[in-house]
Amino acid sequence: MTATLRPPSAAACPGCLAAPAEQITVAPLEETRLMLSLPTIHCAACIAQVERVLGDVPDVESARVNLTLKRVAVEAEGVTAEDLIDVLERAGFEAHELDPAQIRATETDRAGRDLLMRLAVAFFASMNIMLLSVAVWSGAEGATRDMFHWISAAIAFPAIGFAGKPFFVNAWSALSAGRLNMDVPISLAIALALGTSLWETMLSGHHAYFDAAVTLTMFLLAGRYLDHRTRAIARSAAEELAALEVPRAVVLRNGIEEVVPLAEVVVGDLVLLRPGARAPVDGTITEGTSELDRSMLTGETLPVYAAPGMAVSAGEVNLTGPLTLRAEAVGQDSSLHRLADLVAIAESGRSRYTSLADKAAKLYAPGVHILSALAFVGWYLYAGDLRIALNIAAAVLIITCPCALGLAVPAVTTAASGRLFKKGLLIKHETALERLAEVDTVVFDKTGTLTEGTPQLAHPESFDDDTLRIAMALAHASAHPLSQAIVRAGEARGLIPAHVAEVTEVPGFGTQAKLDGARVRLGRAEWVGADGTSLQTSAWLALPGQAPVRFGFLDALRPGVETAVADLKAAGHTVIVMSGDATAPVEAMAARLGVDHWIAEARPEDKAARIDALRKEGAHVLMVGDGLNDTAALAAADVSISPASALDAARVASDIVLLGQDMGSLPDALVTSRKATRRIRENFRIATIYNILAVPLAIAGLCSPLIAALAMSSSSITVSLNALRLK
Repeated sequence: MTATLRPPSAAACPGCLAAPAEQITVAPLEETRLMLSLPTIHCAACIAQVERVLGDVPDVESARVNLTLKRVAVEAEGVTAEDLIDVLERAGFEAHELDPAQIRATETDRAGRDLLMRLAVAFFASMNIMLLSVAVWSGAEGATRDMFHWISAAIAFPAIGFAGKPFFVNAWSALSAGRLNMDVPISLAIALALGTSLWETMLSGHHAYFDAAVTLTMFLLAGRYLDHRTRAIARSAAEELAALEVPRAVVLRNGIEEVVPLAEVVVGDLVLLRPGARAPVDGTITEGTSELDRSMLTGETLPVYAAPGMAVSAGEVNLTGPLTLRAEAVGQDSSLHRLADLVAIAESGRSRYTSLADKAAKLYAPGVHILSALAFVGWYLYAGDLRIALNIAAAVLIITCPCALGLAVPAVTTAASGRLFKKGLLIKHETALERLAEVDTVVFDKTGTLTEGTPQLAHPESFDDDTLRIAMALAHASAHPLSQAIVRAGEARGLIPAHVAEVTEVPGFGTQAKLDGARVRLGRAEWVGADGTSLQTSAWLALPGQAPVRFGFLDALRPGVETAVADLKAAGHTVIVMSGDATAPVEAMAARLGVDHWIAEARPEDKAARIDALRKEGAHVLMVGDGLNDTAALAAADVSISPASALDAARVASDIVLLGQDMGSLPDALVTSRKATRRIRENFRIATIYNILAVPLAIAGLCSPLIAALAMSSSSITVSLNALRLK
């Protein structure tokens, strides 16, 4: 009998599914900090339940859940990660061990907090300087006016020095590399506004523009923070994959079991792999029979029979019986690390995408600097007054400061992200919407993406009650997904399992027992003496004196999949199903959805290579997947989507996360992305028209730096209002 998933148990809250595993007994470790991935948690109730359950475990000192990263950090003494995983899965939470040494991502959003703190400082300073400016505008003269200007300077300089640091640092980095970006004119405008204001104050001038400089900084920080908030914390999928690698292994040396760090395992070592454990190395089975779950690495729906002489890859899960492996590839040479390297290469390729804002900056920044310099030179030659020339140059630089351009993208992406969030889609990457708008080809993984990944008994009404009750009795003794599907079907009909004796599970084959003294079996076709030629996933029940009974199984489609595929095809998109599963189920799924293009038995590197080939042919590819085997393809595609139920590494590699189960919102995401891109281009045009109208006035000397700052603010407000039209 074959399958991939453990049976679902009661979840701590609606929507959380988990799977109990057999407890793995290993030698206790010293006091340590353990990190576990919890891919199914999604609410405050989950946090409280996880922390309570772990807190009840003896020798656990503390457990802290991070909902954003879907992890729990545990301080414990004499407790293994396997013990905690077993406790969590009994409580209804899926859990995987992570290697803390491999995870560099911080558990707090330091960048977001830093921007928010700088924005708060800029806002506080601008409000205070505005109050002082009101007194000057109201007619303060002489020493009183100068005093207010000096107080404004004392507030503005340290406030801008702190709040404007992100712009100054980025501008200096760009100039040091011999290039220009948006932060260069921004930094110059702020510096020039401060410089001219300080000069006017020293000369007892009537006007100073400290309020304009601080307000400008505040507006720009608001845009930068909006942009940051549209994304989840950026983490590398390659690091997440490496963290999934089992940090320890059980090695047999001189017939004695030793728990050693993975770094100490060498080629040739005998590694013991207990039921429920993930393989820490690539190797060959030397002893034992079982079934291997390869779904996370290859996408295969069903487990494969494992026997001596068979190759095992790091990351595969042993399901039923203990196995002994001879290590053939460890550490950097393992298949899991090769997959991580493949993801890292794909990520670096996608990072070369140039956003609309960056394209605008290449044209905008040089023009702004040239205009300001020409205005300074022209007025200095015409009037011979350095003070007038500098004020006009500052006005030109401020009025052309790319605040509107700086807000053009984040204002739209924030509005679009809010709209898509209501439909169950979370935008993670800052350029995801722009890339999504260009998509013409959509590639779907099958297992766990188009389907729910949980087998269901086909046509349960066709079985009589007695047959189903006997099958339930045998299935109850197994954690096999097909067995659990039979149990669920029987319970749905209100049946009670038949009374059987001497129930045993034979790893890799099925379960057997005695019914009224006669042997009955539930499992593989060849084991029960049945004809196993059916293309449908099947288990067989052997009863005394009767022909074996076949139980067929189907993998249920995700809600909204058929509608999503039909809408995508109607919109003219090419739809492809690409899976690591066997040919028959992939072909059947494609036919069921009306998809003409499909690829079966694709390994992770095959998927990434196919995505690259499509892109080289000129296609703009959206990849939708959920497993480890999809991470390289997700990173290689122009844009990618993963369900929230996907493994951490797949979610990290994707640009967009599907928060619910319904795939029906996928076509709407493409429509919204195109609308968002149109709004961004409209905002660029608004900013351009504003500059065409305002710059001549500034060059002509008709705008003071203060009026320039007010004009710049009005353009920013216009851009923001245009972005809100998306809602």
